[in-house]
Parts: sequence; C-alpha cells; structure tokens
Amino acid sequence: MKIFYKFLFTGLAAATLSTSCKKDLLEVNPRDQLSTTVFWKSERDADLALTGLYNYLYASGGNWGCSQYEIMGWDSYTDDVYSQHDYGGGRSATSSGITPTSGGYIYSYYENNYRALAAINSFLANIDKVLSGDKLTQYKAEGHFLRAFNYLYLAQLYGNVPLITADPFTLDFNKGVAKSSKADILKFVLDELDIAIAGLPDQGYTGGHAVKGTALGYKVRALLELKQYAAAAAAAKQIIDGNKFSLNSNYAANFYKAGQRTSQEIMFSVVYLAPNIVHADAALNVAMHRWGGFVGTQNLIDEYEAGDPRMTMTWFFAGDGADKGWPFDDPAVASPGRAEWPANFYIPKKWLTPGVRNPDYGLQGDNDFVLLRYADIKLLYAEAQNEAVGPDASVYEQVNEVRNRPGVEMPALPVGLSQAEMRERIRHERRVELPLEGIRYFDLRRWGIAKEKINGFAPNPAFPDIRLKYEDKYEFWPLPQREIDRNKGVLEQNTGY
Repeated sequence: MKIFYKFLFTGLAAATLSTSCKKDLLEVNPRDQLSTTVFWKSERDADLALTGLYNYLYASGGNWGCSQYEIMGWDSYTDDVYSQHDYGGGRSATSSGITPTSGGYIYSYYENNYRALAAINSFLANIDKVLSGDKLTQYKAEGHFLRAFNYLYLAQLYGNVPLITADPFTLDFNKGVAKSSKADILKFVLDELDIAIAGLPDQGYTGGHAVKGTALGYKVRALLELKQYAAAAAAAKQIIDGNKFSLNSNYAANFYKAGQRTSQEIMFSVVYLAPNIVHADAALNVAMHRWGGFVGTQNLIDEYEAGDPRMTMTWFFAGDGADKGWPFDDPAVASPGRAEWPANFYIPKKWLTPGVRNPDYGLQGDNDFVLLRYADIKLLYAEAQNEAVGPDASVYEQVNEVRNRPGVEMPALPVGLSQAEMRERIRHERRVELPLEGIRYFDLRRWGIAKEKINGFAPNPAFPDIRLKYEDKYEFWPLPQREIDRNKGVLEQNTGY
C-alpha cells in the first residue's frame, strides 16, 4: 500500500526524543531518505530503531493535543463524557456522524498505525543484521508485540484492513493491497503476541518497554474481541498466577507521575519525562481543566454506588475547595454553570497532578498515559470466565479484589448471582473503575451494546433535544477517503460508507 511507506523512517530518524511534545520529533535525516545504506550498521542502530518504534505512541491525534494515545479523548465517544469542544473528534462523531472524511481519531488511528507498522516491518526485516543472541530475541519480541498492538487497534476500529508484513523496501509501490478480514487480522495479532510472549522478559513493567505480561494482557483483549472466552480467561489467569503485577493500594496514584514510578499495577503506558517529553499544555491542562473539554455526565456519576471513593478520586464536585484539590483560586474559572462550563457536569480530577494551581498554558505535565492496568486484567478475567462457565468462585474473587483494594474498600458482591446478573455487575465495575482511560468505547462495542447506550443519549441535561448518534455501520469505522482515492480499484470502503 504505497501511501503508508513515505513516512517509513519517522521512527528511525526520530529515535531519540529530545524535544517537547509540542514540536515535531527530532529528525537527524530527512524522513523519506534514511535507507539501509546508512542504517543497520551497528548495535546502536538497533537501539535507536527500537526507540523509534515506541515513539509512535506520541503520534498526532488529529485536531487536538499531541498524542492519539491521550486516552481520555475516547470517552467523548461514549455516554461517560461530554465535550464542549471536539478533542479527538468525539463530539462531531457522536453529533454529525462518522464519515470517510472525519478527522480526529477516526483518521489518525488509521494513518498513524500504518506509519508505525511500516517502521516495524522494516525493523523486523533488518534487526538480525546487527544483533544476535538474547538481545536479538528480546528486540524482535518487542517488534512483534508492537506490530500486534497496532493491528489490534485497526481490527477493533476498522474491522477489515490491509495486512502488510513485508519490508517496505521490497514492496512494489505501484500496486495496492486489498483488505483482509477482521478475523484474519485478529488471528495474525494472536500469532504475533505468542511470539512476543515467548521472547519478552518475564518481569514487572518499569515503564517504556513491553514485558511478557504486557503482551499477555493484549492477548486477553484480542481473544475477547473474538469471543474466545475460555482462552481469554486462561491468558488472564496466566498473568494473575505469574505474580508480577498487583493492585496499587493507592488507586489515584496510578495516574500521577510520582505514583506511576513505583506502581506495580501499570502494565503498559505512554511514558513522559519533563522537561524533554511533556504534554502539549492545551492537550491536557487547558482542555480538561479550563475549557470543559471532558466533563463527566450525570449518567456516569449516577453509576457509582453510594460511598464509592473512586467517584471523588476521579471527579470534582460542587463545593470542592482547595482541601479537595480544586485547582482554581478563582471559583468563577472552570466552575460548572459559568463561562464555557455547562451546569450539571463534573471536572476531571484524574490525570491532574495533585497540588497544581490554576492550570493554564505553559504548565508542563508529564503524567504517563496508562494503556493497560492490572485491575483491567482482573475484570477481563472475570468477564471471560463468567461467559465461559458462569459466576464461579474465581469470578467473585477477581471482582471483589478490585472492589476491596485498600483505599477503595467497597463491599463484596452478593452471593448467588446468576450469569446475567454477574455480567451486569462486571460491566458496572469496569465503568466505575476505568473512566477517562480510553476503555468504555471498546467495551460497549465488544459487548454489542454501543448503539443501545450511545444512540439517542442526551449528554447535556440543559439541552435534552441534543442527542448522540450511533449507527449499526459504526461497528466498522470507514477507511479514510484519501486512502481509498490513492488505492482506487484495490482498496474497498467498508460497508455503508
């Protein structure tokens, strides 16, 4: 697919991040001219190339911020969050609808994931020129994990997409590539993850590079996408039995830099480090906390059980002052019901570093965006096991451990639940445990209830006639129109667009 490969070496030329996320990544050579004649000559080239592959996690997310993995943007596609603006494209997608010319995540995930895949394919085709032994095994395993990671997003969002694994230098750029089925893409993802699982270190995650548990976690997600519940439960159980991860005794600490450094709950993340790698200020501090970019809906707030402390760990409420972490000295700023803030909404506390005062332009945040947590895996085990065999003791155990963690300490689930009742309890627990973490949109689609929950939902009680849109065809997003145009006669648009 010729269009994707002009950006092949962004990751190689930009392998060392030494600039703010507000600027392009450092390029030491033109991105379309770095070739095998000047690269793959030393072990250092392998290190640079691998770093470059992870740098795609900072790829542009479209019309807001710096990274498409600013995961809170996903919640504006759901009933959890109302956005005053169009960060990530969620507001336009749920109001005007999704089309082949949509921007935001609808375009950027397709474009950026294929850019990443081009670099990964080249990496895997050339890495054995400069490495051998255990280091080669691990580096190749990381490459296979990242290839699975990118293809999993493509399969979940677009369904049937081109499957390209060859080194771009061997491709005929005059030919296009037709789509493979979602099932075939997911089978490929599972094969890649198995290679990664065999070669990655079996240890806890320390930030940045994937480990065995990371790959196993994404295998759980891929198997659930295929509704292979017994296999998904087995993969999740392997993580649980491995004892490399544990629930953080401080739930909120998973989302702030100081706690993230030592959290054994985090299994994969987009790593930031001030002053060189920081969030674009408008992406996080301003968008979330001054402009009402991602405000919690009343529907979500009503989902929390009485006394669930995760509610006040995630959202600010009317009357919260400095003692509750309210970040503004002037209460008229970012106060619900004033200026750009709609009434009856809740400003996010999650992701805002405690103690920050008056977040505004210029504030350099470097909290990591957590893409996979151990709590998620425990709840996914419960979901898979419940679907496979029903609510046995192990299902109760995993859900209750998430509910009972220190600092949360919610009561255990009632005994005697039916499979259907347990299913609803697990779905409830995922909603209140994982808001603003880019999870619910994928959950709703996987469960087959996205249309039920999103279509017709009125997010702003002040305007009950304004309702969200979700059509059946959205189960497969459209491929960007520019890619269809560039591959006429070969690449077909998804049905309904």
